Amino acid sequence: MRVNPNFSDDILSDLYQAQSQEETALQQLASGKLINLPSDNPAGAAELVQNQALQDQTDQYEQNTSVVEGQLQTADSALSSVVDSLNQAISLGTQGANGTNSQADLDAIAQQVQGIQNQVVQLANTSYQGNFIFSGTATSTQPYTLDSSAPDGVTYNGNTDTNTVEVADGNSVQTNLPGSQVFQGTGGDVFGALQQLITALQSGNTATIGAATTAVSTSLNYLSQQRVFYGNGVDQLNSNQTFLQSEQVNLQSEENTVDGANLAQASTNLSNAQTTQSAALAALAKVIPQNLLQYLS
Repeated sequence: MRVNPNFSDDILSDLYQAQSQEETALQQLASGKLINLPSDNPAGAAELVQNQALQDQTDQYEQNTSVVEGQLQTADSALSSVVDSLNQAISLGTQGANGTNSQADLDAIAQQVQGIQNQVVQLANTSYQGNFIFSGTATSTQPYTLDSSAPDGVTYNGNTDTNTVEVADGNSVQTNLPGSQVFQGTGGDVFGALQQLITALQSGNTATIGAATTAVSTSLNYLSQQRVFYGNGVDQLNSNQTFLQSEQVNLQSEENTVDGANLAQASTNLSNAQTTQSAALAALAKVIPQNLLQYLS
């Protein structure tokens, strides 16, 4: 029997097309995606590349926000402890200034204030993820060391610069205040006031003790004002984190619109392709020799 070549070509074309449709459906079912190769949809593939770049950027902003938020919260917690220490120093100063203490009593109170001074130095040397948070931009340098020869009783080893981190497109936030501003500003010198109180207690002069206690109170008020920076920063970063999470959801939704496979449709396409293949193979069996059919299989 003579085989019609045009008829065979049509059947082969149907077979190859069905095989391609089957492969595409299987890929969609396995991956859940419409675009498994750029050739599947060149325009859509380009859109997905851009979408992924935006998602990666948003992920980085979320990480930056989380790190900065942790740093600001750590700094705020440290300053909260400093506030407690200064309130304790004020109470000791008030006790020392009441005029009923012996010099031995005042020396004992002075030692307690020295203990507070040491605590505040430790708090001023607080670090976060290996970086000192009150050293300005010199984050690898411990900001404060005790120094009995210095007027304030300490030496500041950091600088007066500040760090910034990008937390959204075109939005950078300042992440710190230098220790020299927080603890030794013109509006209130925490270390200077503590050293002044220690010296006054050791001198035994009631009026001087009272003045030094007032200086500690002034430094406390000033430090509390500086602390507002950290509270405001945390609030800002919380809002930014909410925005970034919403942005990430939108980007993922856009990605799914372009690339998300309809699994029910893919399953139907697979079934149709397999049916078409079976029909094409059956047709081929009738129009070409069996050995050729085996070769094609």
